[in-house]
Amino acid sequence: MFKGSMPALVTPFKNGAVDFDALKHLVEWHIEQGSHGLVPMGTTGESPTVSHDEHDAVVEAVVKAAAGRVPVIAGAGSNNTAETVRLVQHAKEVGADAALVVTPYYNKPTQRGLIAHFTAAADCGLPIIIYNIPARSVIDMTPATMGTLAKHPMIIGVKDSTADIARVSQQRITCGTDFLQFSAEDATALGAHAHGSVGCISVTANVAPRLCAEFQNAMAEGDYKTALTYQDRLMPLHNAIFTEPGLVGAKYGVSLLGKCDEAVRSPLTTLEDSTKAAIKDAMVYAGLIN
Repeated sequence: MFKGSMPALVTPFKNGAVDFDALKHLVEWHIEQGSHGLVPMGTTGESPTVSHDEHDAVVEAVVKAAAGRVPVIAGAGSNNTAETVRLVQHAKEVGADAALVVTPYYNKPTQRGLIAHFTAAADCGLPIIIYNIPARSVIDMTPATMGTLAKHPMIIGVKDSTADIARVSQQRITCGTDFLQFSAEDATALGAHAHGSVGCISVTANVAPRLCAEFQNAMAEGDYKTALTYQDRLMPLHNAIFTEPGLVGAKYGVSLLGKCDEAVRSPLTTLEDSTKAAIKDAMVYAGLIN
C-alpha cells in the first residue's frame, strides 16, 4: 500500500486562513498526476504554525478528498507524547491509513525516551511511520532503537531524513527487509532506492508530481537507466526548492502552476527574488512551465 512518490503536501492559505478549496483541488491533481499517496500536515504542510483545529481539519479534508484512491499518511508529530497520541487517534478516527510521527524535537529525549514515545503512539492501533530528522529535532534515532521499535506490529516504516544513504542498509539489518523505508531527501532518493527504500515522501513532488511518480515507477521496475534521466531532469529543481526552506520553495512552485497562493505563515517568509528566479528556471528546465 505504501510506496512510490508520496508528496508531503503543502497547506494552501488564503487571506490568512487554510484554503480548503485549493487543498481539495491539489488532492485531485496529485491523484490525476499519478502520486502514489499523500502526506498532509508534515513539516511541508506548515504543521508548526497551524492551530490544532486546523491540523485536524486539514487531515480530515485530505482523507475525504482522496476517498480511498490513494493512501493518506497523516502528520501526527509533536514533542509532547500526549498530544502525539491525540493526533494519531484523530487520524485513525477520520480514516487515515497511517500516521507520520516525528522524533520529539527540542526536549532531546534519550533513546529509551524515543521508545516510550513511539510505543505510546503505536498503541493507538494505527500504522506508524517514524520520521527521523536529526537536523530539525536535534535527536537521532539509532538503527538499533529503530530495530527495537520495528518489533511493534503497528510500527511499519521510517521516513529517513538523515541524508545518509547507508542508513537504509543499516536499518534493513536491524528492522528487517519488510520494514518500509522512505527517503525524505529528494536529491538522494535514487541512491536510497538502490539500497532498499520503497519510495520518497517528497517535497519536490508538490511541484512535479508526475515526474516524481514516473521516477519512482522506473526504479520499482528496476530501470535505473531511465530513473537516472529523471534524476538529471529534476536535480536543478531539487536544488532550487531547497535554497530557502523547502516548503516555501515548493509552495512558490505550486503557485506558478496556478494551484495555490504562495503565502506562508510567519516566521517563514516568501522567497527572495533570486530564489524565485532559480525555481522558475528549474521548472522550465524540467518542462513544467514554458
